[in-house]
Amino acid sequence: MASQWRTILMILFISLIGVGESATEQELDRISALPGQPQVTFSQYSGYITVDSTHGRALFYWFTEATTDPQNKPLVLWLNGGPGCSSIAYGASEEIGPFRINKDGSSLYLNKYSWNKEANILFLESPAGVGFSYTNTSSELKHSGDRRTAREAFLFMVRWMTRFPQYKYRDFYISGESYAGHYVPQLAKKIYDYNKNLSKPFINLKGFIVGNAVTDNYYDGIGTVSYWWTHSIISDRSYHSILSQCNFTETKYSSKCDKAINYALNHEFGDIDQYSIYTPICKASKNTTRSIRLKNTLLHRRVYGYDPCTENYAEKYYNRPDVQKAMHANATGIPYRWTACSDFLLKNWKDSQFSMLPTYKELMEGGLRIWVFSGDTDSVVPVTATRFSLNHLNLTVKTRWYPWYSGGQVGGWTEVYEGLTFATVRGAGHEVPLFQPERALTLFRSFLAGAELPKS
Repeated sequence: MASQWRTILMILFISLIGVGESATEQELDRISALPGQPQVTFSQYSGYITVDSTHGRALFYWFTEATTDPQNKPLVLWLNGGPGCSSIAYGASEEIGPFRINKDGSSLYLNKYSWNKEANILFLESPAGVGFSYTNTSSELKHSGDRRTAREAFLFMVRWMTRFPQYKYRDFYISGESYAGHYVPQLAKKIYDYNKNLSKPFINLKGFIVGNAVTDNYYDGIGTVSYWWTHSIISDRSYHSILSQCNFTETKYSSKCDKAINYALNHEFGDIDQYSIYTPICKASKNTTRSIRLKNTLLHRRVYGYDPCTENYAEKYYNRPDVQKAMHANATGIPYRWTACSDFLLKNWKDSQFSMLPTYKELMEGGLRIWVFSGDTDSVVPVTATRFSLNHLNLTVKTRWYPWYSGGQVGGWTEVYEGLTFATVRGAGHEVPLFQPERALTLFRSFLAGAELPKS
């Protein structure tokens, strides 16, 4: 308790000092233009916020103001998961950001469905070791985990608000996907607990929205295997073998469980994109893989997208010295290439919370707006996993299951509960805004408005 109060006092002190310096720091972070960028009318900023001066940990951000009326629109933080994957690579460059990267990796084009049409969007590479975020004490990377990530993301937000005081007291939401199913509610709880001690919180948290979110190890495990079987990816034999050999309540799987899962992955899945089972893989990068943690199993994914090679373009673009200079990135000379994901962090992750359901219950009771959505063609954190997890919250149904619409077509299905809204997005993989950008924007607009998804 004494440690908690010291943290609170320190943050209150930080929030009160440096007001005169904030405008200068903010202006130093301004991006005049990115290489190959089309002309835009909105302002954008990027740079570093130090979250641990002792060990030299600093987190990199990219902030794009709303295209219109930014002074009156909410602030939204976007986090990608992994753990160890970059919000610049995915959220900003493939999903909800204002720009997409051309195939040559040297120029950008506008994203017609960018979420900064509706809000001011802040992308954060978290924790240290992801993307341009760094630590001067490399041994610290072995100790990355849920608790430190939440604590330092919270410190980042406090210090970012000091640099951008015009966003203090603004309506604030957190969003993300995948392992950000941990990051987002954990950060929300940090802010929620902190705000209890303030009469007028300057981080004015209103709610959060997460997609294809890692939620509960047990229910996610059962739901994932069920998805594989019901979508004809694995055999009856593998389905029954995994269910009989795997105890999803354990934090570490048995060798028999690993063997059953690995057989299905290596002999039955085939050469598909597990994050979007009906779209083609990038043949130009057939030997390029990255991993994501699914409980204690590593699923290797071939880079993909609506253009299945889009991740390659990001790796080329953000490693260019002129791009890094324009973004005020890599000022310390990080001794490795910028990558979309860090396998080192993934393999050394600590203290992963077994279930987020108790955190959901607490934050629902606190009155936060909470939405959970799920692209229905993702086999890594599939819709069945999310539904199994949410079903065990035993929520009261407010509006029964119905199809929602976007662009004159069924965008997915939704059910509204007391305290939470769940929605599927039809035809979307793990990165929902990449595969179904118009439907994702409809979803986001409804969330911000606190309105149910369109019925027609």
